[in-house]
Amino acid sequence: MTTPFGRRIVALANRRELGAYVVFELADCTEPVPGQFYMVAAVEEWGGGEDGRPFLPRAVSVLYARGGLVGFLLEDVGPGTHRLCALRPGEEVFLAGPFGRGFVPPGDGRAPLLVGGGVGIPPLAFYQERFGGEALLGFRDAHHAQAAALLSEAAIATDDGSTGHHGYVTDLLEQALADRADELVVYACGPPAMLQAVQRAVASSDATSQLALEAPMACGFGACFGCVVETTDGYKRVCVEGPVFDGAVLV
Repeated sequence: MTTPFGRRIVALANRRELGAYVVFELADCTEPVPGQFYMVAAVEEWGGGEDGRPFLPRAVSVLYARGGLVGFLLEDVGPGTHRLCALRPGEEVFLAGPFGRGFVPPGDGRAPLLVGGGVGIPPLAFYQERFGGEALLGFRDAHHAQAAALLSEAAIATDDGSTGHHGYVTDLLEQALADRADELVVYACGPPAMLQAVQRAVASSDATSQLALEAPMACGFGACFGCVVETTDGYKRVCVEGPVFDGAVLV
């Protein structure tokens, strides 16, 4: 659907904590696709105090969209996300989007394999809800791994071994690729180091991949060129030509 012109003010409908994360729902009737994102900012107290500059809006991937509500998953890791995590139902936010290119379901009879890390799991949860797929998820520890409940029957890896496989989620990916690479399209989102490891593993197999990148953004719609990445076809804007890219084209 056509993205609404400009940003709009919407209310926080619901909020709950899930391990190290906060799930919050905004009352909005747009219809995003898995992999797209919104630009979000609090209406009140969005900046560094009376003498501080306002924060930039935060680019946040969609966790789900249903019944006039759009869900997001956040972790309190800095001043902007701290403010968003502190919002309570009824408070208002500025919302713009949905933006970007989302995931494309696999063709050629292949099956989706969803690989996510930490706060990067929302687009994979949204994809699984719409299209299904097996999920492999990596987290720092068991407290963070509670977010795996957002997906169905996910295999889990943790850095400290407190739950699931002791190691990286790419360990689980490499086993899956060894067994059936030619049957899979790998859909991945997570921190840069994880995505680079996924890209390398897929490149040395018969699988293909679609990677949802995370990048600092000021606008979300391509005007500032602050989120460019290098591809085999030149530099591309994550917010417009992405955030989902074919893993084979990323340099």
